[in-house]
Amino acid sequence: MKAFEKYFEELEAIVKKVRQTQAENIMKAAQILADTTEKGGLIYGFGTGHSHLVVDDAFWRAATPANYVALLEPSATGNQEITKSYYVENTYGIGKLIVDYHRITPNDCMIIISNSGNNIAPVDAALRAKEKGIPVIAITNVEYSKYLTCKHKDGVKLMDVADVVLDNCSAIGDAAVDIDGFEMKVGSTSSIPNIYLQNAILCEMVAILTEKGIHADVYYNGHMAFMNEEFADHNDRLVDKYFYRIRNL
Repeated sequence: MKAFEKYFEELEAIVKKVRQTQAENIMKAAQILADTTEKGGLIYGFGTGHSHLVVDDAFWRAATPANYVALLEPSATGNQEITKSYYVENTYGIGKLIVDYHRITPNDCMIIISNSGNNIAPVDAALRAKEKGIPVIAITNVEYSKYLTCKHKDGVKLMDVADVVLDNCSAIGDAAVDIDGFEMKVGSTSSIPNIYLQNAILCEMVAILTEKGIHADVYYNGHMAFMNEEFADHNDRLVDKYFYRIRNL
């Protein structure tokens, strides 16, 4: 079997396991998002390092809710000076600062993404959110998190703090493929199921709201809007609605 076929096989197995095991918590998480949206609150996504890619994926994006906010702290995302981001995401106080600086309230909620669930900033953000009564959804790797030695001084990981935990069922060490003659596995495994889970709960949120007769704010694809004036006006209205509420819109 080719290496790429092994990778496809591994990722397909991970996504299948997510679907088979996470349905109950997907529904719980989606209900939190629906409750937040019904109250007029914002959904804040937060991830450091490569987990920020999951947050980026849902922000001002086609087919995603307009009340989703990406918390992208440049020093912690790794977009610039990536090796520095490791130290920042393991610095106490950063997570608390993110929650407080953005004035997140109990009417809002947070989706915090961390494959390990063990870095300081995501855990601190979850702890601060819980102190303030803000619902927290974690997307993490439960088996991997249990395997790791705890970093946080309070002896907790992200999965210990969150109200709902979504398990990405990814590989320990975040690597998929063995290659004969090569000393380590290759092919990361966590980003795909993380994005899969986040989109799943966002879709289910819209379904819950629709069943209640509540119309969710969702963006059209930009290319569709370019070709359809009605779609373009729709997107523009949503940007106007949230522009002064979402700092980085």
